[in-house]
Amino acid sequence: MARFGAVRVAEGSRLSDLISLGALAAHVPMTDVHQVLAETGRASERRRDLPAHVMVYYVIALALYRSEVSREVLRVLLEGFKAVLGQAVKLKPAAKSAISQARSRLGEAPLEQLYRKVVRPIATPQTQGAFYRNRWRTVAVDGTTLEAPDSVANREEFGLPHSQRGESAYPRLRVVGLVETGTHVLFGAAQGPYSTGEVTLAWEVLKHLRPGMLCLADRYFYGYALWKQASGTGADLLWRVRSNIRLDCEERLADGS
Repeated sequence: MARFGAVRVAEGSRLSDLISLGALAAHVPMTDVHQVLAETGRASERRRDLPAHVMVYYVIALALYRSEVSREVLRVLLEGFKAVLGQAVKLKPAAKSAISQARSRLGEAPLEQLYRKVVRPIATPQTQGAFYRNRWRTVAVDGTTLEAPDSVANREEFGLPHSQRGESAYPRLRVVGLVETGTHVLFGAAQGPYSTGEVTLAWEVLKHLRPGMLCLADRYFYGYALWKQASGTGADLLWRVRSNIRLDCEERLADGS
């Protein structure tokens, strides 16, 4: 077995953290990051303490370590790059204001484009629960809602849900996603204001279906137009329908069905 030089771990860091954060670059290639930054016009034009490509990995790490303090996530991320990837990352410890400004400069466009470029189904035939009868890759479409931070911009963009008890305390957005069932990889997603229907968002999501997939959906999504669009991708569909739906009889079979 090949031997590697000892890695000196920064005080307070766990090696598992360094490996998992450093491995981000293996799953999200640096070349792809630089490409989407250039395409969206967000590449750093001058040397900064927190360049754009570092901020991309930082935002991804924040999603993975949501319970941790933001500056601690950044510190461990940089240690991970240095210890695991061997990159000479020489960045000064950033203040909260510097981190906030760097995130504002980055914006959401590069991350959205990177998501669409990198995220895809990853199951293999050996992945448990990923394939049905060794023929179909099983995926599922479903919707949910998420609370957003309470700000004027979020209230105007997403709206506040109403209930019998009154108006919600936080803005809420609606999300519809397409998930690979065996791995839970969300490889297609669309979001909108709370008032947007799941079926409306599903039109954007179902275009990610491909031949060889078996798409599962609950009874809320059934409808001729959406079914036709989904089946047009070449995927096979297994969707529930409402119990009170009325379908005209095309043919009566010998067994009475």
